[in-house]
Amino acid sequence: MNFYLIEEYVNRMKKEDVNKFALKQGIILNDDELDTIFTYIKNNYRTILYGNPKQILLEIKEKVSDLTYNKIENLYIKFKDKIDLFMKKVRDN
Repeated sequence: MNFYLIEEYVNRMKKEDVNKFALKQGIILNDDELDTIFTYIKNNYRTILYGNPKQILLEIKEKVSDLTYNKIENLYIKFKDKIDLFMKKVRDN
C-alpha cells in the first residue's frame, strides 16, 4: 500500500512541488537544475528510495552547480535515515 502511495505521489508531482520543497530547504534552483532534478526524481525515484542512488547522484552532480549538488547531497544524507526507517517499517508490515 505504501509503495502505491509513493508511486501515485510521484506520478502527480509537478515541478512546482520540487521547487517549493527545495526553497523550504534553502536550495534555489535555476530552471535547468529544476528540470534536471525533476526528471531524475520522476524517472528514478525507486532507486533513490529503495536502492543505491550513487550513480544517479553522480549524474546529477555533472548537471547542476557545485553549491546545488552539495545541498542536495546533504539533504539526501539528512533524510537517508528516515527513508531507511520507513522502508524497514514497510517491510515489517
